[in-house]
Amino acid sequence: MTGGHLTRTVRRAAALLVLATGSVSAQATRAEPTPCPDGIPATTQCALGKDSAGAFYWIAIPSPWNKRLVVHAHGGPDLGAPDAKGSADDLTRWNIWTRMGFAVVASTYHQGGVAVRSAADDVERSRQLFVAQFGVPERTILHGQSWGAGVAARTAELFVARDAQGRLPYDAVLLTSGVLGGASLSYDFRMDLRVVYQAVCGDHPRADEPPYPLWQGLPVGAKLTRAQLADRVDTCTGVRKPAAARSPEQAQRLATILAAVKVPERTLIAHLNWGTWHFQDIVTKRTNGANPFTTTGVAYAGGAAVNDQVARYAADSVAVATFAADADPTGRIPVPVLTMHAIDDPTAFVELEETFRRTMERAGRGTALVQLFTQDSEHSYLSDAQYVSAMRALSAWIEQGTVPTPTAVAASCANVEPMYEPAKGCRFVPSYVPPPLASRVPSRTKPGMPK
Repeated sequence: MTGGHLTRTVRRAAALLVLATGSVSAQATRAEPTPCPDGIPATTQCALGKDSAGAFYWIAIPSPWNKRLVVHAHGGPDLGAPDAKGSADDLTRWNIWTRMGFAVVASTYHQGGVAVRSAADDVERSRQLFVAQFGVPERTILHGQSWGAGVAARTAELFVARDAQGRLPYDAVLLTSGVLGGASLSYDFRMDLRVVYQAVCGDHPRADEPPYPLWQGLPVGAKLTRAQLADRVDTCTGVRKPAAARSPEQAQRLATILAAVKVPERTLIAHLNWGTWHFQDIVTKRTNGANPFTTTGVAYAGGAAVNDQVARYAADSVAVATFAADADPTGRIPVPVLTMHAIDDPTAFVELEETFRRTMERAGRGTALVQLFTQDSEHSYLSDAQYVSAMRALSAWIEQGTVPTPTAVAASCANVEPMYEPAKGCRFVPSYVPPPLASRVPSRTKPGMPK
């Protein structure tokens, strides 16, 4: 592949694609040859562009190229303006795809914040831009990680127009460590965390700060920083200290919070961050200032000492419906879907996979879904051997029609492991079935919530 291929102006008809649910225009633009981010194989050629909506996108094509493309939907979401470094970091983290011979295209998304449909548009636009510059790959796999798994699920549902040869935009979907409960279910536990934490610690906000309903996340213009919030949490609970260094009062407060809201100790501060600044983004930018969350009728572990103190909020029906319309997957994905999730994922709980299975089944697409689970306790990355095994299984599904089974994938991983990660890289648990989300996050009724 020469530099001319990378720099020529887009001429193809991607900008004219009219999609079943609207259109995404891949207007004339080009990705310029750019040194690859760290970790990418030396024989790979990379390019960086900016699409018509303002999103940066990276393209990486290895040599040799297997003529297959991975379209990557990144997690987060980030709250700031798009930054090309974000997708560069994604190429580095997921260099396993280029090492396997896949080309990769990855968008930064053109806006920050909790906006799933907008991000899905950006993902599809990046695919169109790749096609316009390099032609249609033999196969296209859509990969979504974390929050990006929800983006990828929506992308696969929304963009289903076939091309002149009758091909769908995506041949298959791989969702890893996915936030797959949509807006309706994925965020409830962070609302619970906000009210329980405040009932126990009373410092977010503090008594000397202007009060606000906790579902706002944080008032616009508030000066609180993440470092300041972390200091408050540590002062109240000692969560950043070794257990032996906590005072009895800190230990009791931490135990009360973790019993009522089943988040791991090590991600308590992170989840409070997301329940602060992400909630601020949701309410101020997505639901027109209305409340999409509810704590009314929710019973928390801890008895009256907790339940009599937590703030009770009733969701606004329009806000719930608006948020759900943007972010809830429908399950109407017309191609094979493979998910992989750590059983002890501390960020996106594994119980979300049970929710997603029911979503696919309600849409009549349950047989198009295979779910893999690993005995890991990480979120951002599991192991090369496990991702390679999953991708090979997904490729065999679309190439030969061989529907993978968790047992077969686990067995194949033993052969893959020596090539990619000699030490302890295969931790599939074929027999694992995730429990319902309600076993971890108390269910609740919200007006306007999809049935």
